[in-house]
Amino acid sequence: MGLLLAGADWGVRLASLDIIQLIGQAGWIVKLVLLALSAASVVSWAIIAFKWRELRRAADDSEAFLEVYHEGSFDAAHEVARDLEHSPIAQVFLEAYGELGRIARYAGRSLSSGLGDLQRRAVERQISWTASRETHRLERGLEFLATTGSAAPFIGLFGTVIGIITAFEEIGQAGSASLAVVAPGIAEALIATAVGLAAAIPATIAYNHFVGELRRLGERVDLFAEEFLADLRVRGARSPADEARAAGS
Repeated sequence: MGLLLAGADWGVRLASLDIIQLIGQAGWIVKLVLLALSAASVVSWAIIAFKWRELRRAADDSEAFLEVYHEGSFDAAHEVARDLEHSPIAQVFLEAYGELGRIARYAGRSLSSGLGDLQRRAVERQISWTASRETHRLERGLEFLATTGSAAPFIGLFGTVIGIITAFEEIGQAGSASLAVVAPGIAEALIATAVGLAAAIPATIAYNHFVGELRRLGERVDLFAEEFLADLRVRGARSPADEARAAGS
């Protein structure tokens, strides 16, 4: 019966603990840990909101561009791509289209008859560089999410260990190990672990989701690059200058 009463009394004391008060009583190392974890959590949520919006726009703009491109007109696709700056596929097309125009001007003739080996390699190289640049652009911020997801629990655990060491030192000074003495110190220490998990869990979930979205976007870019090069081989390429001359004649 005495154990039940003691347990009930400890439960009431623990429930009545004020988290803000516990943080205020924490040591300076634990406070620094909590401050770092809180800052990491805020930055992570900002990155999550930005990347979610950015990747959604990239997917929507890519879909809109492909609808126009599959109609068969390079010029129409070029006009639409100029307004779809969030789409990596549209940016790949713009750079490749610009490279075709430079090749036509350098050759001084129409490329409607097809591309030579060196010209095709130049277009492929431009596509590869642009795809790599767009991938790096869309991946910005993911490193921070990955770091937060992997490191935050350990940082929180470090704060908890320091807090428990401090709590045991206080127990030794008080000369008592009753629950009334132990509970506040242990609760204060565990707050660091809780904050670390609160920062790590959303960052990890968001990172895995964004990596999946980027993988799907990357596959679509690769498929478009193959389709674009196949279209060039089938029907040749026409630069903006060629189109103007063809329309004038």
